[in-house]
Amino acid sequence: MHKLKYNGNQETGRWLGYLFGNELMDSEIYSDVNIIIPVPLHKSKLRKRGYNQSDSISEGISKAMNVEFTSTSLVKIERTETQTRKSRYNRWKNVRGKFGIMNPHKLEGKHILLVDDVLTTGATLESCAQTLLEIPNVKISMATLAYALV
Repeated sequence: MHKLKYNGNQETGRWLGYLFGNELMDSEIYSDVNIIIPVPLHKSKLRKRGYNQSDSISEGISKAMNVEFTSTSLVKIERTETQTRKSRYNRWKNVRGKFGIMNPHKLEGKHILLVDDVLTTGATLESCAQTLLEIPNVKISMATLAYALV
């Protein structure tokens, strides 16, 4: 995960995502997913890093599940401090209200699979999901490759 997140090994993300997607297909919970959306990075962080590791994972899941993937529907509208070493509450405060939706009408009535690389406290996924739930008739499921102990 470290090599994927910090060393630019995007192919590893796509491969792990593909394997993960095959596992998700065996679950009834994910059988009606219409679209896969990765947790976005702010444009300044994306420029600095050059890629979003959640995009790579989502691409692999998309290929395995044969489900549409979009990295442009959910956007991070405000830069935030790194979540590293923050408490659950401070992580939640740091990302609350920091995400926006582009073309929400395209997501109406969809079952969205929200994808992130690592689940630590769930604050980022929660903030993203709250934003997506503003769209009429959406269902949100979440998937992460790893879990970090805090």
